[in-house]
Amino acid sequence: MKNRIVLFGLASLVLVCFVAAGGYIYFRAFSPDRDKYPLRGIDVSHHQGRIDWPRVAADDVAFAVIKATEGGDHVDDAFARNLEEARAAGLAVGAYHFFTFCRPGADQAKNFISVVPHDQPLLPPVVDIEFGGNCPQRPTPEQLNAELAAFLAPVEATFGKPAIVYLTDEAAQTYAGRIAARPLWLRSLLLEPDRDDWVYWQYHNRGRVDGINGDVDMNVLKGGPAVLAALFAPSS
Repeated sequence: MKNRIVLFGLASLVLVCFVAAGGYIYFRAFSPDRDKYPLRGIDVSHHQGRIDWPRVAADDVAFAVIKATEGGDHVDDAFARNLEEARAAGLAVGAYHFFTFCRPGADQAKNFISVVPHDQPLLPPVVDIEFGGNCPQRPTPEQLNAELAAFLAPVEATFGKPAIVYLTDEAAQTYAGRIAARPLWLRSLLLEPDRDDWVYWQYHNRGRVDGINGDVDMNVLKGGPAVLAALFAPSS
């Protein structure tokens, strides 16, 4: 009886390990249907270290959204280099701002506008709204909407394009549909978003791309090359 219990325990352990290994391999290898979403891109910051952009571009990456600023005065120290080198490698490039809950939106807009160049084609500006790494206070939708409007008005006037709002799962549950109506960039790991009003879908937070040491966020665009070209076109 004791031997049968031991054998059952070992068999169960092997099964659990097999399922875990299979799940890990599936997670690492996951990519959305390329017929449906033919273009993929990445979003990066200084956390990715020095990036070899020609190798990235050669590894089936069409666009990159690069962290520029955070709050009212922080500038990502890799932004200028990443923007220049990604553009030179042939990628469609854009910039994003991490929106903090403890600085006025107008101050944050000034920071973003002062750092991101205005004289070259860019994807629409992105404002990143999430709880992780943010100030502990959680504004109400009404409070956030007021500060977000103070950010969006000057940014959109400067760059001549409607901004895109990035929302993590938790932020989307709290704010989606209750803040400024803008195209969305949704984070939904391994699962296609259950809503249709998005431009970018961040499907992986531990993807691997040649030219980057370590993990990187992976995204797809809703649409093909014509949609990307329109997003990247100079503002009128």
